[in-house]
Amino acid sequence: MNEEVMEQRTIIRYNGESLSETNDQIATEYAMTIYVNGEEFATMVCTPSHLEELVIGFLASEGMIRRVDEIESLEINEDRGFAYTELVNKTPAGREFHSKRFIGSCCGKSRQFYFQNDVKTAKTIAKKSTIPVKNCLTLMKKMQESSTDFQKTGGLHNAALCTTDDIVIAHSDIGRHNALDKIYGHCLKNRIPLRGKVIVFSGRISSEVLLKVSKIGVGIVLSKSAPTTLAIELAHDLGITACGFIRGNSLNIYSHADRITE
Repeated sequence: MNEEVMEQRTIIRYNGESLSETNDQIATEYAMTIYVNGEEFATMVCTPSHLEELVIGFLASEGMIRRVDEIESLEINEDRGFAYTELVNKTPAGREFHSKRFIGSCCGKSRQFYFQNDVKTAKTIAKKSTIPVKNCLTLMKKMQESSTDFQKTGGLHNAALCTTDDIVIAHSDIGRHNALDKIYGHCLKNRIPLRGKVIVFSGRISSEVLLKVSKIGVGIVLSKSAPTTLAIELAHDLGITACGFIRGNSLNIYSHADRITE
């Protein structure tokens, strides 16, 4: 599979004194339509790398599967931009409720904003594993230093699954949600245990991002960017520690601060 995450293009650059022609690396934007059991399910705009992991993670995030062995076959035609999946279950429950809102009456005021599939797939994280605050800073630095594709293009989001002191796997994509789905798909495909793991993330912690972290099953998310109010409410409800603005030697903790130690 040709996994071109960037292309070289000729541009005109102004350097403060004059205009001149030069070459620049541009992030690749690619559309892929996913078919499930012969029916069109969704079209994603993504970076054409690790597409198998992306499809697996997306289907799991949408409640179509729980385990990778629920996929009977997966074929990706990169040239045409199609992914064909056949599931063991020919009438998956998640198909009926895809993108439908659910108004719930359960505890936690934020839960009324869930999509119906989120009610089934979001996980409350009860395990109280901890991480030293200095390690949070170090993991963010490691992810940024290893993100060579971002350094070349400036147009990609990065996500990494980490232990409390090192990176296990990292993926990038033009879509921050896609980067997380690639992580999720990698974990399912390779049966990676998630106990004690941490998600390090380059983008804003929105409610959708927080839900994806919950579905992956990780209790700590570290971001260099800001959270939203709804994401913080969801983090409180779902037992997730959300840290933002991790830059240099500082960070903010927005929920379940007991997991971050000195």
